[in-house]
Amino acid sequence: MSEAESYDHPDVVLCPGGPMLLRGDHVVQDSDGVAHRTTRPVSAVCRCGKSQTKPWCDGTHQVLPAKLRPA
Repeated sequence: MSEAESYDHPDVVLCPGGPMLLRGDHVVQDSDGVAHRTTRPVSAVCRCGKSQTKPWCDGTHQVLPAKLRPA
């Protein structure tokens, strides 16, 4: 990938009220210290703390009251 291509989109995007999106290869450490390598072109990481599939987002943030969603 050229330097110009690497700036086409950010590697990390914080979705207001939702997950953190990771593009490309990353390693995410869960609350137990276990490392998880991303395997998809885009991976969604939970930011609300309520996902049943942590560290990955399962969409639970969508049913939370606005005050409990991540900023």
